[in-house]
Amino acid sequence: MEIIDARGLDCPQPLLLLQSAMKKNADSYQVLATCGAAKENITRYAEKHGFKVEAEQEGNEVKLTLHK
Repeated sequence: MEIIDARGLDCPQPLLLLQSAMKKNADSYQVLATCGAAKENITRYAEKHGFKVEAEQEGNEVKLTLHK
């Protein structure tokens, strides 16, 4: 699983990091983010590319797990 730590970064940085990581063609990714819009943006992008997304919110931090 590829882990992307985007905590403290503003949008669109978390999504850009995910896009870059997806060039490795892994079957799963985990994105840690604090940007409010990251959850929606990453979920929409991941689902468009065939991933299922599980989101866990803890305080202002969200953990998104993407699986093929």
